[in-house]
Amino acid sequence: MRNQPKYNFFKNTSYALKGLIDLIKNETSFKIELIVTILLIPVIIFIDTNLTNKAILFITLMGMILAEAINSAIERVVDLVTLEHNPMAGRAKDVGSTIVFISISIFVITWLIILFDICK
Repeated sequence: MRNQPKYNFFKNTSYALKGLIDLIKNETSFKIELIVTILLIPVIIFIDTNLTNKAILFITLMGMILAEAINSAIERVVDLVTLEHNPMAGRAKDVGSTIVFISISIFVITWLIILFDICK
């Protein structure tokens, strides 16, 4: 069994913030999705709907950001293993992109359904 350091909330939080800052600095797609998120959070807050719908809108919005972070991590690990063109590396990156595509699809469809229901 691997020797793990003692859990430290503040140190672990600093690692998470370091990762977030790195994503913002280096990942264009993450920046775009973060801007979309920042713009849509006020919509969630002020839209006239029940708390359940607001939670669903928020979760799908955050799911998009989460998927992009996972995709970036996959791409970086693949690049760490090999920078040469390798079919398996390409497949791993494609799966990461698929995660993002699915999360964005869920986000868009969910938002359209809820907004359509509110507007009718």
